[in-house]
Amino acid sequence: MEKVILTNMIMVEDGKGNVVVQNRKNGWNGWAFPGGKVELGESFINAAIREVKEETGLDIEKLTLCGTKQFHTKTGERYIVLLYKTSTYKGVLTSSDEGEVKWVSLDAIEKEKVAEDFDKMLKVFLNPSISELYYDENSLTIL
Repeated sequence: MEKVILTNMIMVEDGKGNVVVQNRKNGWNGWAFPGGKVELGESFINAAIREVKEETGLDIEKLTLCGTKQFHTKTGERYIVLLYKTSTYKGVLTSSDEGEVKWVSLDAIEKEKVAEDFDKMLKVFLNPSISELYYDENSLTIL
Protein backbone atom coordinates (compact mmCIF):
# COMPACT_ATOMS: atom_id res chain seq x y z
CA MET A 1 0.00 0.00 0.00
CA GLU A 2 1.23 3.47 -0.85
CA LYS A 3 1.98 5.85 2.04
CA VAL A 4 0.63 9.39 1.63
CA ILE A 5 1.51 12.69 3.26
CA LEU A 6 -1.31 15.26 3.07
CA THR A 7 -0.58 18.98 3.28
CA ASN A 8 -2.17 22.25 2.25
CA MET A 9 -1.29 25.73 1.06
CA ILE A 10 -3.68 28.66 1.20
CA MET A 11 -3.76 31.90 -0.78
CA VAL A 12 -5.46 34.58 1.34
CA GLU A 13 -6.52 37.55 -0.80
CA ASP A 14 -7.61 40.98 0.43
CA GLY A 15 -9.80 41.81 -2.59
CA LYS A 16 -7.43 44.63 -3.61
CA GLY A 17 -4.82 42.54 -5.42
CA ASN A 18 -2.76 41.66 -2.35
CA VAL A 19 -2.05 38.22 -0.86
CA VAL A 20 -0.50 36.93 2.35
CA VAL A 21 2.96 35.42 1.93
CA GLN A 22 5.19 33.73 4.48
CA ASN A 23 8.96 33.33 4.62
CA ARG A 24 9.35 30.06 6.53
CA LYS A 25 12.17 29.74 9.05
CA ASN A 26 12.57 26.00 8.58
CA GLY A 27 12.48 23.87 5.46
CA TRP A 28 11.16 25.46 2.30
CA ASN A 29 13.15 28.70 1.86
CA GLY A 30 11.64 31.75 0.23
CA TRP A 31 8.24 33.43 0.19
CA ALA A 32 5.16 31.27 -0.34
CA PHE A 33 1.60 31.02 0.95
CA PRO A 34 0.96 29.68 4.46
CA GLY A 35 0.02 26.05 5.00
CA GLY A 36 1.13 22.77 6.50
CA LYS A 37 0.32 19.17 7.27
CA VAL A 38 -3.14 17.66 7.70
CA GLU A 39 -3.25 15.96 11.10
CA LEU A 40 -4.64 12.48 11.66
CA GLY A 41 -8.46 12.61 11.77
CA GLU A 42 -8.60 16.25 10.60
CA SER A 43 -10.63 17.39 7.60
CA PHE A 44 -8.75 19.11 4.79
CA ILE A 45 -10.64 22.40 5.28
CA ASN A 46 -10.16 22.39 9.06
CA ALA A 47 -6.45 21.73 8.58
CA ALA A 48 -6.17 24.71 6.22
CA ILE A 49 -8.08 26.98 8.62
CA ARG A 50 -5.88 25.84 11.54
CA GLU A 51 -2.62 26.30 9.63
CA VAL A 52 -3.50 29.84 8.52
CA LYS A 53 -4.50 30.78 12.08
CA GLU A 54 -1.28 29.34 13.55
CA GLU A 55 0.99 30.93 10.97
CA THR A 56 -0.69 34.31 10.30
CA GLY A 57 -3.15 35.04 13.13
CA LEU A 58 -5.98 35.30 10.58
CA ASP A 59 -9.29 33.45 10.87
CA ILE A 60 -10.36 32.32 7.40
CA GLU A 61 -13.49 30.76 5.94
CA LYS A 62 -15.18 30.08 2.59
CA LEU A 63 -12.18 28.28 1.08
CA THR A 64 -12.16 27.18 -2.54
CA LEU A 65 -10.09 24.20 -3.67
CA CYS A 66 -7.95 25.34 -6.64
CA GLY A 67 -6.03 22.15 -7.31
CA THR A 68 -3.19 19.93 -6.13
CA LYS A 69 0.55 19.50 -6.30
CA GLN A 70 1.95 16.00 -5.86
CA PHE A 71 5.24 14.17 -6.01
CA HIS A 72 7.00 11.21 -4.43
CA THR A 73 9.50 11.79 -1.63
CA LYS A 74 12.96 10.22 -1.66
CA THR A 75 11.61 7.57 0.71
CA GLY A 76 8.67 6.73 -1.57
CA GLU A 77 5.69 8.48 0.04
CA ARG A 78 3.23 10.33 -2.19
CA TYR A 79 3.28 13.96 -1.00
CA ILE A 80 0.05 15.81 -1.82
CA VAL A 81 -0.48 19.54 -1.36
CA LEU A 82 -4.11 20.71 -1.52
CA LEU A 83 -4.21 24.27 -2.86
CA TYR A 84 -6.95 26.53 -1.49
CA LYS A 85 -7.79 30.21 -1.72
CA THR A 86 -10.09 32.60 0.10
CA SER A 87 -10.82 36.29 0.41
CA THR A 88 -12.85 35.88 3.60
CA TYR A 89 -10.78 36.55 6.69
CA LYS A 90 -10.79 38.37 10.04
CA GLY A 91 -8.00 39.44 12.34
CA VAL A 92 -4.64 41.15 12.19
CA LEU A 93 -1.80 39.66 10.17
CA THR A 94 0.86 38.52 12.68
CA SER A 95 4.12 36.64 12.14
CA SER A 96 4.69 33.43 14.11
CA ASP A 97 7.46 31.02 15.06
CA GLU A 98 6.94 29.50 11.59
CA GLY A 99 8.19 32.66 9.87
CA GLU A 100 7.56 36.25 8.86
CA VAL A 101 4.27 37.06 7.10
CA LYS A 102 3.24 40.10 5.07
CA TRP A 103 0.82 41.33 2.46
CA VAL A 104 2.28 41.63 -1.03
CA SER A 105 0.75 42.64 -4.35
CA LEU A 106 0.22 39.76 -6.76
CA ASP A 107 1.82 42.01 -9.39
CA ALA A 108 4.97 42.37 -7.25
CA ILE A 109 5.28 38.79 -6.04
CA GLU A 110 7.68 37.97 -8.89
CA LYS A 111 10.14 40.48 -7.41
CA GLU A 112 10.23 38.61 -4.10
CA LYS A 113 12.58 35.70 -3.44
CA VAL A 114 9.92 32.99 -3.69
CA ALA A 115 10.29 29.35 -2.65
CA GLU A 116 11.31 26.77 -5.24
CA ASP A 117 8.50 26.01 -7.73
CA PHE A 118 6.18 28.54 -6.08
CA ASP A 119 5.84 30.29 -9.46
CA LYS A 120 4.41 27.06 -10.91
CA MET A 121 2.03 26.61 -7.97
CA LEU A 122 0.84 30.19 -8.39
CA LYS A 123 -0.43 29.25 -11.86
CA VAL A 124 -2.79 26.70 -10.26
CA PHE A 125 -4.10 29.32 -7.82
CA LEU A 126 -4.70 31.87 -10.57
CA ASN A 127 -5.76 29.84 -13.61
CA PRO A 128 -9.01 27.83 -13.26
CA SER A 129 -8.07 25.69 -16.29
CA ILE A 130 -5.02 24.29 -14.44
CA SER A 131 -5.79 21.94 -11.56
CA GLU A 132 -2.71 19.82 -10.93
CA LEU A 133 1.06 19.90 -10.78
CA TYR A 134 2.43 16.37 -10.92
CA TYR A 135 6.12 15.64 -10.58
CA ASP A 136 7.37 12.23 -11.65
CA GLU A 137 10.98 11.06 -11.52
CA ASN A 138 12.07 13.19 -14.46
CA SER A 139 9.60 15.96 -15.13
CA LEU A 140 6.74 18.22 -14.15
CA THR A 141 3.31 17.81 -15.73
CA ILE A 142 0.84 20.69 -15.50
CA LEU A 143 -2.71 19.39 -15.92
